[in-house]
Amino acid sequence: MLVSDFDYALPEELIAQTPAPRRDHSRLLVLGRRDGRMAHRRFYELADYIQPGDTLVFNDTRVIPARLIGAKTDTGGKVEVFLLNRLAGDTWETLVKPGKKARPGTAIRFSDELSCEIVSGTDFGGRVVRFVFDGVFETILDRLGETPLPPYIHETLADKERYQTVYARERGSAAAPTAGLHFTPELLARLKEKGAELAFVTLHVGLGTFRPVSVEDVSQHIMHREYYSVSPDTAAIINRTRERGGRVIAVGTTSVRTLESAAADGKVSPGSGWTEIFIYPGYQFKLIDGLVTNFHLPKSTLLMLISAFAGRDNILAAYREAVARRYRFFSFGDAMLII
Repeated sequence: MLVSDFDYALPEELIAQTPAPRRDHSRLLVLGRRDGRMAHRRFYELADYIQPGDTLVFNDTRVIPARLIGAKTDTGGKVEVFLLNRLAGDTWETLVKPGKKARPGTAIRFSDELSCEIVSGTDFGGRVVRFVFDGVFETILDRLGETPLPPYIHETLADKERYQTVYARERGSAAAPTAGLHFTPELLARLKEKGAELAFVTLHVGLGTFRPVSVEDVSQHIMHREYYSVSPDTAAIINRTRERGGRVIAVGTTSVRTLESAAADGKVSPGSGWTEIFIYPGYQFKLIDGLVTNFHLPKSTLLMLISAFAGRDNILAAYREAVARRYRFFSFGDAMLII
């Protein structure tokens, strides 16, 4: 299976640069997982497809201002440090630009209250750094850091909260779980009124989710690890749903990867850890009956995941339909419900 098998033509003007005026007013392409049938709706109509006894599973991670701009203390050269994963205490996995001369021992200063030292390299070309600071790290980061937006978004975001879900609470992501950006408190309430349960997992989105595939043979791609957590309450809700014959509908590919990482024998086990799970066609899903997702980049691991769920031909046909109907694509774009 080749990466080029997951390519499609997308006019650049369909890449959404700003969010919809209202979160739940994005368009919604509903795709039949097995028959490929399509319907065209608005996101606020999602509840029409939810049945009593269903459970929707959301990723409650919160994007941190992960981009720091500093200077080397020895040369004064400008350096960007992009936070990926907290390893332990004040030590983080990061991407450093420019990276060639960012050797162990290099000190970088961001302000009078924050600096870091490069500890080592990583197997993915990043750097492990140790921060030194005066005060509370999260408070300093909120003040000095920048919220990272994907490189294909060139507009300035007027309201930074529009790159957070309304239920975001667990700090740690370098990027938003964008399928969740369409939900409003009112829509969540409407889903509960329909008899659905809402459950929350955490996966801190990092390099594994958005790293491009650089090999042509899909099976040779290696995912970078990302931290996830499933609470006992969430595991109990999902297992109870399956026992009574309800559907488990994941909101976003990160929720899928979390549940599939925590699943065994058709059940979810509570706990936390690191996942490198890579889902592409041929994968046998253990838990998921439906999926809310955005439209993804060509040749991406996210497009491969949804192709595994609904079939590559169905997905590429839906994408051609979305292009023809001028849907908006990627992080601030429209959504799909695959069910």
